[in-house]
Amino acid sequence: MKTIYTILIYILLTNVTNAQERYLTKNGSVTFFSSTPIEDIKADNNQVLSIIDASSGKMAISILMKSFMFKKALMQEHFNENYVESDKYPKATFKGEIIKFEDISDVKSKAQVKGILTIHGVSKETTIDANVERTNEAIDVVGDFIVNLADFGIKIPAVVAKNIQENIKVNFNFTHKPFKK
Repeated sequence: MKTIYTILIYILLTNVTNAQERYLTKNGSVTFFSSTPIEDIKADNNQVLSIIDASSGKMAISILMKSFMFKKALMQEHFNENYVESDKYPKATFKGEIIKFEDISDVKSKAQVKGILTIHGVSKETTIDANVERTNEAIDVVGDFIVNLADFGIKIPAVVAKNIQENIKVNFNFTHKPFKK
């Protein structure tokens, strides 16, 4: 009888410990792309912080806006000063959860990520389709979605309106590893 209690306590403690596991990446990748007949605009950011609570599927992402790199320095300057106003709004964030996270396995599968996306000081509820794969070594979350600039109060001056799309495609790729204190 004592052995049964010991085994039950061990299983319970193991589940509690595993329930508090967090997976983290400090070098997630976010890319956005805008294509018009006049000009293509692409920027990459490989310094994105993302964390997943493996017990609940909750996910948080923080993106430093000044870390987006463009091919042309002038584009980067306009992006930071005129459009996203990086000094005033230094980060974009996402706080939400991977829906039905408990069903995700080591086979890449479609999932929805639902939460609040904040860009340029404006928060909006968002649902994003992603491919998610979960193992003991990593949780991969990959996908893309469209950001409507007007939804986040980002204004494009009439002078360059033909150079920039109103809807920007955003791609993301995160490989989260177990976080060890």
